Amino acid sequence: MEYDTIFYICGSLLAAGAVITAFVGLRAERFPGRATPVVVLAFVALVGVTTTYAVLNGQEEQEARAHELEQANAEVEHLQEEPVGEAGGAEAGGAAEGTAGEGGKKAPVNGPGGTLQLAASPTEIAYDKKELSSAPGEVTIDLTNPAPLEHDVAIEKDGKEIAGSELIAEGKTSVTADLGPGTYTFLCTVPGHAEAGMEGTLTVK
Repeated sequence: MEYDTIFYICGSLLAAGAVITAFVGLRAERFPGRATPVVVLAFVALVGVTTTYAVLNGQEEQEARAHELEQANAEVEHLQEEPVGEAGGAEAGGAAEGTAGEGGKKAPVNGPGGTLQLAASPTEIAYDKKELSSAPGEVTIDLTNPAPLEHDVAIEKDGKEIAGSELIAEGKTSVTADLGPGTYTFLCTVPGHAEAGMEGTLTVK
């Protein structure tokens, strides 16, 4: 049985007992007489039980409200985080790839963009630059590879590839993507090459 139910029952009994005692006392001159200790004890017991369950009921309500408040706070935090992970991704990371248009196609990013030059080392697994920068819009990276070892160049955002070039050896290739303001990674996708240092930062602003 819940604390509030017991509290209401005891309160009702206490009130009913007080009314009955007053009614009988008005009708019987010698009431309660010898029964005085029993009547007093009964009222003390009822008052004690009612008070105890009133306190317990209050504590239970406070705990319930605290639990509801925690749930409400958790929902608010979830709603605040959701735009960053999902809707915000369309602005921060998703904007880098363009805005979704009709039919799931992505509209081009407004801006002048730019063409950037990048070269692979003829003797090492490395690019000649670690940093590139461009204005937003259609960004192209031209890669020159003088080495007989195959390389390429890809553009990534948060570990997801946006665009990539073909693999070439002793030749030239390029990669183009519509990029919004943000920080990207350019790298060689040949296994082990990026880990060896063949990657850099592309800043679009």
